[in-house]
Amino acid sequence: MKEHCSFADFFIICSGASKRQVLALAEHLQEELAKVRVKPLGVEGLQEGLWVLMDYNTLVVHIFFQELRHFYDLEGLWADALQIEITPPPAAMSPTTGVPEPVENPGESESSGHE
Repeated sequence: MKEHCSFADFFIICSGASKRQVLALAEHLQEELAKVRVKPLGVEGLQEGLWVLMDYNTLVVHIFFQELRHFYDLEGLWADALQIEITPPPAAMSPTTGVPEPVENPGESESSGHE
């Protein structure tokens, strides 16, 4: 995004199937980042649970209720930016399984130095 806007280097755009899921995603992200001492500059939308906006300075996270994501179409608004779609492994989609292990990208290791 840094070539397309002055306020962020990266956007994460994701969605939940319900207001409860949107809020759970936002709360989980905040908790996990707080564990490594990363705090947001601001968070909006936690009351409604339809569109949560989390500002982490160079990273902006948008968590939408699914129908609103399609309506606002941020991917289309920023169509010139590089887009990387991440699909969770099937185990992550099943409510009966535990938390899946992170999947490493091919050719990338923990010590690769990539951000």
